[in-house]
Amino acid sequence: MPLLLNREMVASLLTMRECIEAVEKAFAELAAGTAVLPLRTAIASPGGISLYMPAYLRGEDALACKVVAVFKENPEKYRLPTTTGTILLQDPATGRVCCILDGVYLTAVRTGAASGVATRHLARGEAGQTAGIFGAGVQARMQLEAVGEVRRLAKAFVYDLDPEAARRFAGEMSVKLDLEIVPVASAREAVRADILCTATTSPQPVFAGRDVREGTHVNGVGSHTPEARELDADLIRRAKLIGDSREACFREAGDIVIPIREGVITESHFHAELGEIVTGRKAGRMSAQEITVFKSNGLAVQDAAAANLVYRKALAGGIGVPFDL
Repeated sequence: MPLLLNREMVASLLTMRECIEAVEKAFAELAAGTAVLPLRTAIASPGGISLYMPAYLRGEDALACKVVAVFKENPEKYRLPTTTGTILLQDPATGRVCCILDGVYLTAVRTGAASGVATRHLARGEAGQTAGIFGAGVQARMQLEAVGEVRRLAKAFVYDLDPEAARRFAGEMSVKLDLEIVPVASAREAVRADILCTATTSPQPVFAGRDVREGTHVNGVGSHTPEARELDADLIRRAKLIGDSREACFREAGDIVIPIREGVITESHFHAELGEIVTGRKAGRMSAQEITVFKSNGLAVQDAAAANLVYRKALAGGIGVPFDL
């Protein structure tokens, strides 16, 4: 009988540490050719846009489709969130839906987990590093949590256009992670850290690429359209560039599309997909001086991997509401 898992149930089952491992396996499958990842499909209706994101992981036996809806008038007209997400998990042997689960919290965690995988393979390995977080929302929290899972951090800095949001972030996350977190007044203060994560809604670069030190690793997460970017062309030019998907980077990521359009780089500047790094098909960091950038667009294989993990844990723990279709 299928299971229904709400947000609270998903949150109780999905840890960042386990999600990083599941997402890493998904990227490995993508590189190995055992994943099926069609392009996301967008359908516009009078109220907004719905995105359909299917994926199949043969090795993990995970078949899923996430439906993301962005309806901007929802809060005012219907007292509903602007963005909603729901995941349908199917039994690959029968095609029958075996689980319906909330996708909002899961998406936040799996996005953080992708940066955790990238940081594990691309950031310098020494302990006592610092993290610079740009943005103070839910995804910024997930980014810091994921980085803290794969690197022993000494301190973190958070910068947000809203100083009060940065102060709240520092207070809450310092307790959660047992880590000193300092809210800073300028992007230039945060950009001096060893590992940077951008998780903002800014359509313009959030710091100057010339200020990024040699040896830094950067996770670019927030921008997701061809006309918006959080990272400037100078940083992209200086860095070894890795993305979750080559195709998505060239189609959707303004951080990469805009420098190509401006003639700062060519498509050959793109070094590898993350799965190629994970599986050793291509080299990651080659020196302590290299700057590495991971551009995250968000892939349905991440959703399938995380949803399958949650479902298996729910079955084992007797969690969820059974229902009959």
